[in-house]
Amino acid sequence: MPGLIERYGTVAAGLALIAAFAAFAPNFAALGNIINVLKDTSFLAIMALGFTLALTVAELDLSIAEVASLAAVVVGWLVQSKVSPALAIGAALATAAAIGVVNGFCVTVLRVPSLIVTLGTAAVARGLAFMATQGVAFVGRWPTGFTGLARGATLGIPNLVLWLAGVTAASWALITWTRTGAHMTATGEAEEAARLAGIATARMKRLGLLLSSLGAGITAVLLAANLSSAAPNMAGDYFLYAIAAVLLGMTMFAPGRPNVAGTVFAALVLKVLGNGLVLLGAAYYVQDIVLGAIMIGSVAVSTVVTNTPAFANTLAFRARA
Repeated sequence: MPGLIERYGTVAAGLALIAAFAAFAPNFAALGNIINVLKDTSFLAIMALGFTLALTVAELDLSIAEVASLAAVVVGWLVQSKVSPALAIGAALATAAAIGVVNGFCVTVLRVPSLIVTLGTAAVARGLAFMATQGVAFVGRWPTGFTGLARGATLGIPNLVLWLAGVTAASWALITWTRTGAHMTATGEAEEAARLAGIATARMKRLGLLLSSLGAGITAVLLAANLSSAAPNMAGDYFLYAIAAVLLGMTMFAPGRPNVAGTVFAALVLKVLGNGLVLLGAAYYVQDIVLGAIMIGSVAVSTVVTNTPAFANTLAFRARA
């Protein structure tokens, strides 16, 4: 029984929260509102999944929001310039991937802590985004071939939900079914032991940081397609929520460890919480207060569950030797 509580206690609390809002928040259970919550969850969850993969190899990526904003600016500028949407999307993803490669190189070759590296690349990405736009968003009537990526539906299912399902499935398959995923997990849990066992730990860390940036790039493309606009700070609001989703996800399914299922469910719970509070008429700042409490509580719960006082170190808030 204690094991079940540790693994599924937060899940049960999340389901109870959803049930409470369905019962007491006006129109929460309406189909249109549920679809909107799922769509909004997709942006957060995809970005958070990237962060999860970086954390799996015990590295932090604090550049995800700024990378997403820069990638959105790239795709928005190119689409507005009448460039093929496919090329524009490729350029945005390449931009995000390039930053991920830089992060990985600095961490594994230059031996700079990921906390410092990603803060630095975040500042660079933010500066480039503002330089490209001069602080003014790209807005226009963009091709439906591009906007349909986020606004359209396939067989009645919103494309955003399908994107989330695809990225989730790919992330889960990578970590659960592949040797690479096993090596990533081993690298994050015991780097020196993994290295002595013959695992290319530096390569795994570079891969985790690359995938984190690619998650931000995918989020950027979908955000720009959904809004038909691209601004230099458009993904900024997702940063703390993405971290909160990962931390909250670490209290369920595999307590104390970053995991795909936990991250996605936690992202849904956070979006349900925000939506429900709005429908109940709560002031906007209440969400920030609750978010902060969730982040602190998630780490506290995971520390107790794993009985590891130095749990914060597992999140890579530590200097590399």
